[in-house]
Amino acid sequence: MAISIDKHLGIHQHALQLRSQRASVLANNIANADTPGFKARDMDFAQMLKAQMGETSDTLPMTATGSQHVQGLIQAEAINGMKYRTPSQPSIDGNTVDADRERTEFTRNTMEFQAAFEFLNGKIKSLISAIRGE
Repeated sequence: MAISIDKHLGIHQHALQLRSQRASVLANNIANADTPGFKARDMDFAQMLKAQMGETSDTLPMTATGSQHVQGLIQAEAINGMKYRTPSQPSIDGNTVDADRERTEFTRNTMEFQAAFEFLNGKIKSLISAIRGE
């Protein structure tokens, strides 16, 4: 009987990759907290994970009804899952980074990365013990 490693590892390998990408985005936000005009961004993790797993989104697609609508931005957001954050307090210089919120999101993302890593590590250990016949 053949064992499908992809099926055994499940969603966790994709989650680790996305958590790593999100950590990079959040770190970029933190690094640019004092840059005038910088717009904080984040990933829609659930949407990105669904896209990587081949599931369709449960939202309706956006269509342009006018000739001056910007198609590229709408499509790019749908493809890469990146979205701009809405600031809780607007700043005078146009920067939308809330350093406390970014650090909180970065810490939460790190903990979720570690949890997914530990779960994936357990799956790999169980595969190794099955191969060894233990």
